[in-house]
Amino acid sequence: MTSKERFYRYIAYSTASAEDSETSPSTARQLELSKALHEEMEALGLRDVKTDACGNVIGTLPASEGVKAPVVAFIAHVDTSSAASGENVKAREVVFDGADIELGHGEVLSEKQFPFLKDLRGKTLIVTDGSTLLGADDKAGVAEIMTMCDILIAENIPHGELRIVFTTDEEVGRGIEGLDVKELACDWGYTVDGGALGSYEYENFNAASAKVTVHGVGIHPGSAKDIMKNASTIAMELHGMLPESQVPEKTDGYQGFIHLTGMKGDVVEASLHYIIRDHDRELFEEKKNRMLGAVRMINLIHGEGTAELEMADTYYNMKEKVLPHRHLIDRIEAAFTACGVKPYAEAIRGGTDGAMLTWEGLPCPNLSTGGYNFHGVHEFIPTDALETMPKVLVKLSAGFVEN
Repeated sequence: MTSKERFYRYIAYSTASAEDSETSPSTARQLELSKALHEEMEALGLRDVKTDACGNVIGTLPASEGVKAPVVAFIAHVDTSSAASGENVKAREVVFDGADIELGHGEVLSEKQFPFLKDLRGKTLIVTDGSTLLGADDKAGVAEIMTMCDILIAENIPHGELRIVFTTDEEVGRGIEGLDVKELACDWGYTVDGGALGSYEYENFNAASAKVTVHGVGIHPGSAKDIMKNASTIAMELHGMLPESQVPEKTDGYQGFIHLTGMKGDVVEASLHYIIRDHDRELFEEKKNRMLGAVRMINLIHGEGTAELEMADTYYNMKEKVLPHRHLIDRIEAAFTACGVKPYAEAIRGGTDGAMLTWEGLPCPNLSTGGYNFHGVHEFIPTDALETMPKVLVKLSAGFVEN
């Protein structure tokens, strides 16, 4: 089975995770794909395949006979973002010639909106019908890792012991729940969860979540003077205290942000949900302090207890933990180059399971899948990326073999 065939098979599963769920995995539907992957891994000949209570599927491809090499993990996630529907994905292939691609449902994929498309003219793209996301994040990574295993076995390519790990709930920041780095017993790891072919990442945001609850005082508006405290209005006032320029739509590269992801409320109570991000740890702490300062100011103006803040760190920049193992990056570049792909490093404006695993003691840079425009209806992936990435992973796996 090719990587493209696997990809089409996997995107048929609806696997969106849920931010507010308290179960693990956060949605039961992820388990359907986990079960299918468990069965496929066993059919390929992987050993010790198991699915844990969180839905993570873990298996081992034993080292080739007589081979000495470190144990390396390859990791991808089965869940998709809930930012767009993943139900009944209707994918099709289009040869891109520069003209606008009419996806359907009034959605268009165009160079005007996405200038980088100019570099993809002549390529065959797998696109959506404009009503759902595609699922390349990260079912492309899952397909590419599985196909790597298939190639290594079928072609009897020498390799060390490989740990294959497919996680749940990465999109809601809980992708390593249930995983024990010591139990995985790996020397190094790679997540396959990135973007354009040839890109790789060993830097990511420091991340925190914040929820502000505003308590108001409700009373009939006809007799509200000097008594009513409108929680929704106060919530708007608090948001206005945060820097207007430090939002996702006005930042890029290494610039961080404070992003309002959701809000609801009435006169009596309102809530604001934020994510806070920055590559620089000092600037990250400054942004958290801005949030604390806004809450304190609201309480000073409107009375103590008006605003309550719940804030917690989610993950940290893996750079400082990966750079001491520079050979992991050198091996990435060598594998891409051997497959005729020019490698280039990017800083992730987000995070991966690998970032968390890195801080748990398993250095874990991130590799491209080849996909674009994740988390929305304009998501797509070139078919040649699905063909090339398994070959890159094979080269990377074989590169750890000691001569």
